[in-house]
Amino acid sequence: MTEFEKGLRQLIALEGPLTVERYMGLCLGHYYATRDPLGADGDFTTAPEISQMFGELVGLWLAEVWTAMDRPATVRVVEIGPGRGTLMADALRAARILPGFQAALDVHLVETSPALRERQRAVLAGSGLTAQWHDDLESLPDGPVLLVANEFFDALPVRQYVATDRGWCERLVGIEGAALTFGLRAEPESLPQRPRRPGDVLEVPLASIAIARALGRRIARDGGAALLIDYGYWGPALGDTLQALRRHEYVDPLAEPGEADLTTHVDFHHLARAAAAEGARAHGLATQGDFLHALGISARAEALKRRASPPQAESIERALARLTNCGETGMGSLFKVLALSHPGLESLPGLPVGTPRPAES
Repeated sequence: MTEFEKGLRQLIALEGPLTVERYMGLCLGHYYATRDPLGADGDFTTAPEISQMFGELVGLWLAEVWTAMDRPATVRVVEIGPGRGTLMADALRAARILPGFQAALDVHLVETSPALRERQRAVLAGSGLTAQWHDDLESLPDGPVLLVANEFFDALPVRQYVATDRGWCERLVGIEGAALTFGLRAEPESLPQRPRRPGDVLEVPLASIAIARALGRRIARDGGAALLIDYGYWGPALGDTLQALRRHEYVDPLAEPGEADLTTHVDFHHLARAAAAEGARAHGLATQGDFLHALGISARAEALKRRASPPQAESIERALARLTNCGETGMGSLFKVLALSHPGLESLPGLPVGTPRPAES
């Protein structure tokens, strides 16, 4: 048993069972502060690590949006949850194609993990730009912003409620015998969405909603846009999506607290509605596959293959398929793209105008 798990169990013994939200927050805080979780030797791989094409197309998207903003002399280019810095490095390299854009860039990364900050510094050292690091969005300087969040919202804690004959009861994490286990709060809570049948699970992403509201408020005030890419859906919907990943395999979310990546699927409807409430405009939803194809990933892959050896060309083709495959379990369909913008930006590259109607609750 790790020291972290011992401390977690002591906390439960002292204060009683934890909400799923608090459990996730404590576990993820420890997890990201103590390791680099990415890559073959880590627990998972993100799109920027699969191919440079992903980050390059994001960079071109940022450049196009900057142009649509009438090319402000200075723009804050921000990534939240920037991993190893690979996406930002590829995006900055690709953005050089637009004269004046690189000179306008003021680069900021929102990252709390000391281990990942060091990786990001090393990766961005050759970009020719000086980056600044922040613990949260609130410390970013004012001004027009172009923000990217790739696989960020899925790693934010959620509250979970389970439908019972008495109504919605919040799911808790406690101890039974020697094991951590799920349980329910005794008293039901009144929630807008009605239970349909006992056992239904409702996830409420309060942390994500708060960040989406902050982004919407900032963008409506100062101008700019935010590109949000994650696996998820357009809700509202019911279902338990909490999962844990360790060494690229799914594991029990309670088995090794603090040693696995905990995530839930993102309900993009919550994010769009929260940002719109603060005056921003929402664009999307698009699948990752459709978004990347609209930005020209096939042409970029062909250009790279023309300069590649046969084994390298095969690797590029595999990466293209992995990023855009829209089969039932492919990244191209599982991952979705939503953008938030200043209301003056009526359309954005690669995304449909407007958002879907909410699903029936």
